[in-house]
Parts: sequence; C-alpha cells; structure tokens
Amino acid sequence: MGSEPAPDPGSPRVRFGMEMRRLREAAQLSQSAVAARLGCTQTQISRLEMATRTPSRSDAEKLDQIFGSTDKQHFVDLHRRILARPGGPKWFMSWVEEIEPNALVLRSWDPLLIPGLLQTEAYARQIFSQEPRITPDEVEERVQARMRRQQILDQENAPSLLVLIDTGVLRRPVGESKVMREQLDHLLAVVSRPSVSLQLVAPECLPGMLGAFMIAKLPNGDPDIIHVDSSAEGQVSSDQNLVTSIWNRYEAIRLWAYPEHASLRMIEEVKQEWT
Repeated sequence: MGSEPAPDPGSPRVRFGMEMRRLREAAQLSQSAVAARLGCTQTQISRLEMATRTPSRSDAEKLDQIFGSTDKQHFVDLHRRILARPGGPKWFMSWVEEIEPNALVLRSWDPLLIPGLLQTEAYARQIFSQEPRITPDEVEERVQARMRRQQILDQENAPSLLVLIDTGVLRRPVGESKVMREQLDHLLAVVSRPSVSLQLVAPECLPGMLGAFMIAKLPNGDPDIIHVDSSAEGQVSSDQNLVTSIWNRYEAIRLWAYPEHASLRMIEEVKQEWT
C-alpha cells in the first residue's frame, strides 16, 4: 500500500489550517491556548492546522473573534469555501474529509447498491447520471470526488473496512452488463486486501430494509460516529442513543450474513450471469 496522499495545497481546508497557524503564531499563542478558547482539545487544533479535520461554522466564528477578524469574517469565508467545494453534498463533506480518513474501522450496510468505497468509476457514473436535473459536469465532479474518496483504502494505515451487502445488489442492473461484470470483478479484487472484508446478506433479512448506514470507530477513544443514508439529506451523528440503535441494527443484519468464502463464491457465480 502507498503512503497517505498529501492534502491538496489549493484546498480551502488547507488554507484554513495555514491561516489559523499563521495568525496563532503571530499572536504567540500555543495550540493549547487556542484549544481552551475554542472549547476543544489541543489534538483537534493540530488536526485543523494540518487539514485533517474539517472546521465547523462555530470554529470559524470563534477564530474570527480570537484573531480580531470578526468584521472581515475571514475564517467564516474560508469555511464557506470549504462547504462550496464540488463533488458532494455539504452535509457529507465532514464524513468524507474528516471521519473516513481517520477511522480505525468502517462498518457499512448497503441494501440497494454497491457501497461508494467499492464502486468502479463506470458504476458510479451510471448512478450519478440518473440524478434528477443533474448536468454532465456535475456528474463528472461527483464521480471524481468518489474516486478520490476511495484513496483512503490505499493509505499506509488504511481503516479496516467491513462491508455487508444485500445479495439482491449483485443482480440490480446499474448500466450495461459490462459495467456489472467489471463491478463484480472489482469487488473480488478489493476483498483480496487484508483490510477489506465483505459478506453478502440473505434477502430475508428484514432488519436491513430501512436503509444503508455506516459506523466509524475512531482513534484516541473518541466515540463511534454513524452516517445514515436518506433520499434527502443524510445524518452524521455521535449521539449515543442513535449510535447504539444503529449498532443493534448492524448486529441484527450480521446474523443473516453468509461467511465471506461463500459470499465470494456467490459473487463469482452471479458475475457469470452478466453476459
């Protein structure tokens, strides 16, 4: 596996971190001092400055107050530019940019489609092209954003990815047969990585019918965070009650999962049907 890709130097998130460090050092403030004023930890300040953590609107507003730039809204403007980056909805950016790259373990359940982290470019393009009122340029932006998101699997310390997929997904046509054959080949290839595990789930699994979700286990004892899909706006939360509810559902779904060796054999068999 390769090393973790360096942050994009032209990214608004990188600029946010550089400006934060520049002004902090000019004011002769330590990271711990800024952390105390922001109401967070020194580690979180370090992650903001290194662009491995996405700032919140509240962070931006407080930094403008700390560094006397409230009138100019310097950090608020930078935060706005972070959210305006193409390639995905605003609510999803913190999950993709902050949670996934830093997770120790990612667990996912998908009853309808191959999960985004395992999609081929052709499969993803077919999905995005069916979005209502989407333009060709927007399709390409989203496809390339999805491909960039998958770079976390190439990190030196890639998160363990534990994937549960409904068996019906293998036969749901997304594009032509060639697209599906390529996608199933890709699944078989990705699962050969030691950090990735995949199990198919029996179609009789009723607890899984409410929709897709992911659970992220984070380092440093941070609480688990969930991402729950919806057709309007997904939900990202560390609320203990919600996390516990999703964990219980995940375990109920896992009871219906086939062993990995049987799952891979089923994928190979269904791939032959896409001729």
